[in-house]
Parts: sequence; structure tokens; C-alpha cells
Amino acid sequence: MSTTPRESPPLGRLLTRREVLALIGVSGAALFTRTASALAQTRGAPASCVVRPQQTEGPFFVDEGLERSDIRPDPKTGEVRPGVPLRLAFRVSRLSGTSCAPLAGAQVDVWHCDAEGRYSDVGGFGSRASTAGGRFLRGYQRTDAAGGAQFLTIYPGWYGGRAVHVHFKIRTEEAGRQYAFTSQLYFDDAFSERVFAVEPYASRGRRWLRNADDGIFREGGKELLLAPTPEAKGYAATFDVALTM
Repeated sequence: MSTTPRESPPLGRLLTRREVLALIGVSGAALFTRTASALAQTRGAPASCVVRPQQTEGPFFVDEGLERSDIRPDPKTGEVRPGVPLRLAFRVSRLSGTSCAPLAGAQVDVWHCDAEGRYSDVGGFGSRASTAGGRFLRGYQRTDAAGGAQFLTIYPGWYGGRAVHVHFKIRTEEAGRQYAFTSQLYFDDAFSERVFAVEPYASRGRRWLRNADDGIFREGGKELLLAPTPEAKGYAATFDVALTM
């Protein structure tokens, strides 16, 4: 896989907190209360206009064109990556002028490393063997009429130099113009520690980088933290993000 930088399409801009507060006419306290409430709701709830920072795509994005909700297996072999199940739901909305509405038809890509810190379809990095040709823990979904897109994956592992994270990219088109928004999702350190106490994570030891020590996390990572809740044998989390177009 080539890591040569590519020209990106025009980016959909996120509003600043001040701009959002001015648009929807609520106090900061009310905004954060509504955000916390939205995270606890299920997929299909009304869109929530939440400001999120963009972050680097990183070197491991591969545009596989793999449309699926369950991204755990490798489609070539059927092998499912082991790990604690994580159901990840996105609610994407569109901000325009003073209105906020669900953004339907947007393509949401998700990719991350497995429990051992390996990305699929990568020609090897560090001391890790090549995974070229594999396509586990990658895929995309298009948002429905409510702006929702849902994935079944596993809790990500870790690798040197980075905190625990999940990559995502949202792409859409309006009036013939392409928009893209790319960022990353994070987890509370104490929560990760509990998850990593069980296999297949536990045998790797406890040497992952904490959020505060990750330079990328320090650039807005607190606004990108997930709040997983128990579900069956794993966890579920919902993430709201609004794009301006």
C-alpha cells in the first residue's frame, strides 16, 4: 500500500462552539447536556448538532470499497478477528445556515487495528509481518434517512506511539462538490484498562500509550471520546457529528 500523500477533496467545515451556540440559541450547559443525552439514545434518534475536530487520516487508510456493517471478518477467508465486540453507531447531521438535519446517503468508512495492533492490507510496519491483501476491520456504510450508520467490530488493540483509537472518514457530495471529513475516536484510559485485562488483549501486557501522552489526541481528542455501555458480551457506543456544507 502506498503512503504517498494524495490531494484531498474540499473539506466539509465544522462549526466552532461559538458558531453552534449562536445558531441554535442555547447555553453551553444546555448544549453539553443535550449531547450527553444523545449519546445514550439508540440509532435512529433525531440528529444532534455536535462540534467535532478533524484529525489526521494516518498512513493506513485503504479505499477498499467494502460496503458492510460487520467489519470483523476478512471477506477472503471468513476468519473473524478475535476481540471484545463493539457496536459502533454514527449519527451524522448537516448544518446549513440556522438549520440542522440528518445527513442521509453519506459514506462512513471505519478502520482500525486488531487486538494485536495490526492493520489489514498493510505491507508491514515496525516489526509486524505484512497483512497485504487482508481486509479485516475495514468497511463502510451509507447513512440512512436518520443520518445513522452502524458497524459491528471489536474493541481495538494498540501499537507503539499511539493511544487506543478508531479511524473514520465521512464523504458526501452536494451540488457536484465533494466533501470529506476525517477524524479518530478514542476511549477513556481506565475503560481500556478493564477491557485489556481479558484475552486476547491481556497476554500482550499493559504497554499502550495513554491519551494524554499521544500528541494527536491532544489536538481535540477530548471531543472525540466514546462512551461505551455494556451490551450482551461486549459494548455499544454512539457518536454524533455535524458537518457544515
